[in-house]
Formats: sequence, C-alpha cells, structure tokens
Amino acid sequence: MKQLILSLLIGTQALISHAQTIDVRKKIDVVGTAETEVTPDIIYLNISLKEYVTNNGKKKVEIEELEHQLQTAVLGAGLPKEDLMINNIASYNWDWTGKKNLDFLARKQYRIKVADLSKVNQLISAIDPKGIEYSGIDGYDYSKIETLKKDLKIKALQNAKEKANYLLEAIGEKLGGPIDIQEINDEYYPTPRYRAVTMNAMAADATSASMPDIDFKKIKLKYQMHTVFEVK
Repeated sequence: MKQLILSLLIGTQALISHAQTIDVRKKIDVVGTAETEVTPDIIYLNISLKEYVTNNGKKKVEIEELEHQLQTAVLGAGLPKEDLMINNIASYNWDWTGKKNLDFLARKQYRIKVADLSKVNQLISAIDPKGIEYSGIDGYDYSKIETLKKDLKIKALQNAKEKANYLLEAIGEKLGGPIDIQEINDEYYPTPRYRAVTMNAMAADATSASMPDIDFKKIKLKYQMHTVFEVK
C-alpha cells in the first residue's frame, strides 16, 4: 500500500513538473525581411604570363622580364605591392638547362586586387601583349559589405517587429517582448561574365591591349529574421 501511495506521489510530481515546463504564453511568430543590391567596387583580376620566342625563334622573352613589366604596371597604377599575388607557377624550373632551351616556356599566374576599376585597362596595356596568355576576373567584392550586412540585419528585425505589431493591432492585441530571434541569410555573389583574352588575340593587336568586356552583376544581399514575440 505504501509503495502504491509513493508511486502515485511520484507520478503526480512528474505531471506537475511537466506542466510547469509548458510555455503557456500567447505568442506571434513572424519573419522580417530586408534586402538590397550593390555594385562591386573591388575586382580580383586573374592574369597568366607566358614566355615566348621571338626574333625568328632565336630569342626567348623570359618570365622575369614579363613579371617585371607587371610589377611596374601595378606600382605605376598606384596599387599597393601586396595587392599583387602569385596564384600558380607552371613549367617553371630554375635549372639552367631549362632556361637555355627555347622550347621550355614558363608560365606564371597572378591575382591582382583592383579597387579603382579604371586602373584595369592601364594594367593590361602596360604589359607586352605577346606575354599575356590570358586574363579574366577571378572574383569581386564590395568594400563596405560588413557595414551593409549589419544595417540589413537591423532593418530585418525592425521589419519583423513592425509586422507583428500591426497584425496584433488588427485583432485588438498588444505586442510584448521578443522570445526568440533566428537569423536567416541569403547572399548572392553572381559570377561575372567576360570575354576571355588569349595570348594569340593579344598578339594580333599589340597596340590596343585591353580588359575583357565585363558584365558586372550586382551583389544581392537579403536577410530574414525569424522572430517570436510575446502577446500581452
């Protein structure tokens, strides 16, 4: 009998404890949204230099000379030297036999950060066009992206509160404080479209070396705040 009473007491306490954990507050669940589009103001230019043979196949224009032209072009455009980076090295060997062999053509790929888009043509035109194997856009960004993200998150949260408030007013209820806030991100960095420039195309018109035709799509940022508010 005592065991039965004890079991009933334990069961009753468990039910009371479970009831106490149930949230009986009235709530409203809404999603606030804020979005915008911005034009990229930072470009990452990808350029590959390749040695070539000239003077009826008797002389090689070496990678060091082409690289020096690129470094000079970067500094001449007023870009920081740290914005020029080596991406890859192919068929490159410091062995003297490779250097003397005219069939041994070294390649180097570089990545250049360009904040002033008007500098792009200046960079390309300052390099021997026959030494440019190809060039293109490796990526792009927006310089004030973090500030923009913060502003959008705040606006999304404010939008959620505004939405919850007018919905409750429509039924004669009042908005309380937030119970739960969850962030939902939707960032879109589209790949730029461009016309590839090859070494042969550049060599065909050495007097008018220029960047590929670029169609810059805007960076789209969208933030949503999934928010639960208490109803007073």
